[in-house]
Amino acid sequence: MFTAEMRESIKKVEATRKERMATEPRRMTAEEKDTLLKAYHPDYRADGFAEIKVGPNKGQKAPRELTELLHSNSRLLKDKVDLSKVDYETDVLVIGGGGAGSSAAIEANEAGADVMIVTKLRIGDANTMMAEGGIQAADKENDSPVQHYLDAFGGGHFAARPELLRRLVMEAPDAIKWLNELGVMFDKDEDGRMVTTHGGGTSRKRMHACKDYSGAEIMRNLRDEVLNRKIPVIEFTSAVELIKDDKGQVAGAVLLNMETGDYLVARAKTVVIATGGAGRLHYQNFPTSNHYGATADGLILGYRAGAPLLYQDTIQYHPTGVAYPSQLFGALVTEKVRSLGAMLVNKDGEAYAHPLETRDVSASAIIRECANGKGVDTPQGKGVWLDTPMIEIIGGEGTIEKRIPAMFRMYLNYGIDMRKDPILVYPTLHYQNGGLEIGGEGFTKAIDNLLVAGEAVGGIHGRNRLMGNSLLDIIVFGRNAGKAAAKKAKTVELGAMNLDHIDAYAKELEAAGLETGKVSPLLLPKYARHER
Repeated sequence: MFTAEMRESIKKVEATRKERMATEPRRMTAEEKDTLLKAYHPDYRADGFAEIKVGPNKGQKAPRELTELLHSNSRLLKDKVDLSKVDYETDVLVIGGGGAGSSAAIEANEAGADVMIVTKLRIGDANTMMAEGGIQAADKENDSPVQHYLDAFGGGHFAARPELLRRLVMEAPDAIKWLNELGVMFDKDEDGRMVTTHGGGTSRKRMHACKDYSGAEIMRNLRDEVLNRKIPVIEFTSAVELIKDDKGQVAGAVLLNMETGDYLVARAKTVVIATGGAGRLHYQNFPTSNHYGATADGLILGYRAGAPLLYQDTIQYHPTGVAYPSQLFGALVTEKVRSLGAMLVNKDGEAYAHPLETRDVSASAIIRECANGKGVDTPQGKGVWLDTPMIEIIGGEGTIEKRIPAMFRMYLNYGIDMRKDPILVYPTLHYQNGGLEIGGEGFTKAIDNLLVAGEAVGGIHGRNRLMGNSLLDIIVFGRNAGKAAAKKAKTVELGAMNLDHIDAYAKELEAAGLETGKVSPLLLPKYARHER
């Protein structure tokens, strides 16, 4: 599968392996990291961003692709919907069927609320399923939530909202316990103790995993719990606009049946946005590890209704996306590969960065190597080596197949045996660090009875996220949102429903001289080629 040039480079990787294993690269200083990020991280590329000219974040910057959606009108300006005809009525409406949405629905149901999930694909078709490496929690004797907080706060460039991060780390052990009791098959030793490993930026081994199927295993159990509880799930149906009432509080959502094109009205006392990420917008033309529906829908819905964004200008590019073979381009190579001992190496066999630097630093270092002629040519561009044979040398024969079986089989399908040869990687668009701003209970600060959970939230991780904290936040904040939504629903009295906010937003766009000719949210990415 490898080209002649790649094989020559592999020989250099093999020739330097013994020396590299004896002298692991040192960690960068804070000053070195800052210099590297400003020079090479995509978040610092001015041409990748545009100014937001309307709404709560007017005057701030956002990725160009997101800004275009924020500057577009609702499809309901043209497609009128009769709000007097209510198709669904519930206490808690959860928009999104991934880990956060499912966790919220389970807890709202447990609290006695009438709850339903609406999701534009199937329940479980979410970035949760794509997560491989694990979920963090400080539940071992040599660790503590305080240490977890310090790691995450520093890794996020000290920008996380303290009240949110505190909840994340303090409630992490209970999240693991809850998942374990649901039936999640975490890796355990012969005595039944959970096996934990390091991740980038962690000072303790607190990564709990299910081999490298962690997200899929968690989602399997959450989905089964939702279905076993007989919580209604409306699949292949997108939320295209929030509904408000004459009191200004959220009152439900307008839904679009993706198969028939029909609009439906869902009336709800509380609404939880759990729509996930934005990878399929392909910021700055990067490939993505995200699932097909990750198009920032929740950000658009919340923003147009008046909820502000936080850190919308910061995106996580996972350092190790597949650079070769072409069939896997952009797919995720879990950080667990590096935590098990694989080292990042350039085309000359040089280890240029510590393997477990934080994701933004590692991604920037890879981009630097490729920009400076130290990358390996691939059909899609360039990449660097991830020296996976080191895992078997360090951990013993069979470690790869035991600890990362999905990754091992994925590469074998294309004739690459990562036990014997290194693999080529390059950063891939992975995670939406920014999102809608919430308070500690999960409610948005601008719209009554509207909550947000999961990747659509901004502020939990700051301006960079550590591995394993996203699977954690969907559980912690998903569960909390479900509990808070159910409690709040008991006291809510809805008024007359309206869509006045979309008309007001349209007037603001017109006043700013903005006319994209498009509608938002996008709902699904557009890959079709239209040949002339």
